Amino acid sequence: MAILQRTLLFTARAAARSQFRPSSPRPLIAVQTLRLASTMAPKLRDPSLFKQNVCYVNGEWVTAASGKTFEVHDPATGELIGTCPEFTPEDTEKAITAAAAAFESFRHKTGRERSKLLRKWYDLVVENAEDIATLITWENGKPTADARGEAAYAANFLEWFSEEAPRIYGDTIPSSVPGNRVVTIKEPVGVCGLITPWNFPAAMITRKIGPALAVGCTVVCKAPGETPFTPLALAELAHRAGIPPGVVNVVTALANTPEVGEILTTHPTVRKVSFTGSTPVGKLLMRQCSGTLKKLSLELGGNAPFIVFDDADVDLAVAGAVASKFRSSGQTCVCANRIYVQRGVYDEFAAKFAAKVREFKVGSPFEAGVTHGPLIHDRAVAKAESHVRDAQSKGATVLLGGRRRADLGPNFFEPTVLTGMTADMAMASEETFGPVAGLFPFDTEDEVVRLANATPVGLAGYFFSRDVARVHRVAEHLEVGMVGVNTGIISDPAAPFGGVKESGFGREGSLYGVAEYQVTKMITYGGMGKPLQS
Repeated sequence: MAILQRTLLFTARAAARSQFRPSSPRPLIAVQTLRLASTMAPKLRDPSLFKQNVCYVNGEWVTAASGKTFEVHDPATGELIGTCPEFTPEDTEKAITAAAAAFESFRHKTGRERSKLLRKWYDLVVENAEDIATLITWENGKPTADARGEAAYAANFLEWFSEEAPRIYGDTIPSSVPGNRVVTIKEPVGVCGLITPWNFPAAMITRKIGPALAVGCTVVCKAPGETPFTPLALAELAHRAGIPPGVVNVVTALANTPEVGEILTTHPTVRKVSFTGSTPVGKLLMRQCSGTLKKLSLELGGNAPFIVFDDADVDLAVAGAVASKFRSSGQTCVCANRIYVQRGVYDEFAAKFAAKVREFKVGSPFEAGVTHGPLIHDRAVAKAESHVRDAQSKGATVLLGGRRRADLGPNFFEPTVLTGMTADMAMASEETFGPVAGLFPFDTEDEVVRLANATPVGLAGYFFSRDVARVHRVAEHLEVGMVGVNTGIISDPAAPFGGVKESGFGREGSLYGVAEYQVTKMITYGGMGKPLQS
């Protein structure tokens, strides 16, 4: 392997650790305590949805050729959930070959035929939503209510794109050449390599596969190493829905993640790659894709500003901030990361915001009434804690939270509210990806827009104001791909999701998400100008 390739691979391994590596070993005493305190594994209504030691390739459940597997652990207890195949590039190439063979026939199905397949898959996900939610909670740590929301959200992408499949339109374009007619048709790009994250193990699968299948593409999906069982359950439901062999392939890997990512980005048969994850890994994948000039969609990291102006409805802003910041314990790419509050309402907002957060209940995600479970692994806890300690050392005040909760399990951290934040603190420039909310004061609109845009990323931004002129002005000046005005929730299958700057490019969801999996073919017809024969 060339020196450059070795360097890129080393970089991939290092960068991927933040998303794909298991937690470091825990002290023996702590593990023993957890095992004694743990409850029985959750029960599925349909146990056959729990797929261990197999991946889904060409309509069949297969193992890695080497027989190697990796372990998946419950983030709440540290206990073993199960094992999955450690696929190699050679294993993955078989999936690519299957997808290529299936593409030759699947691309020619009518939009209505593809629509019916997606609709059947949607129906099955809805029927099995409780089991999907259980798997999400078990391997991701989301409380049951949150996991149920994701299961519904994942199903909705299949429904949305099932409705888009029959409506793939081209254009008729007036030609400047007499007697010519110009038309365009939309064609599927081909085999797609999809790499999905652990924080939405169901919804990120369907948000990518849905539009790919709607237009006639076939896919090889690399499931996240931390949360592979949810994607594998979705693959089982796709199989039951009658989606033809080779159209949907789901592979798993943990230690081999960089190598599997490399085969998806360099294989000439793969014509499109879609990745959701960190900016460093996205940059590496983009370099790898350049050798074969693949179509590429990247949904990368964010550092979302959340702005509350003096003229805002403070109660509405508090509700929006709670929803945006603490959804999935702050582990979403569109979470509010920097909360800017104008000085006229700063104290009122801080008091009301802290009061709402104080109502949260942290604990086992399967326990009734729990609002927030564990973070995904110990590195996530360490980062949240380091951001709190950094802010404290530079003058911030902890209104509540700020501590690990080792009494609950290995990966628990209290929902935290900090006041007196300043631009020199780590949270001002780094994405926390945890349940830590820092409140930054500001004075003027110009100042806060400048602060909001002072970052190399630009995924989402939020602001609250009742001034109509300001609403239009600030929305247009924020350097982000998505803006929430007087709301903290912006995700919707009907809405285009994606960022600008180093948050990536391309859009998911909506009709724009469909276009990401298409190419436009132009056809010019000559000799069309002859007069009609009598």
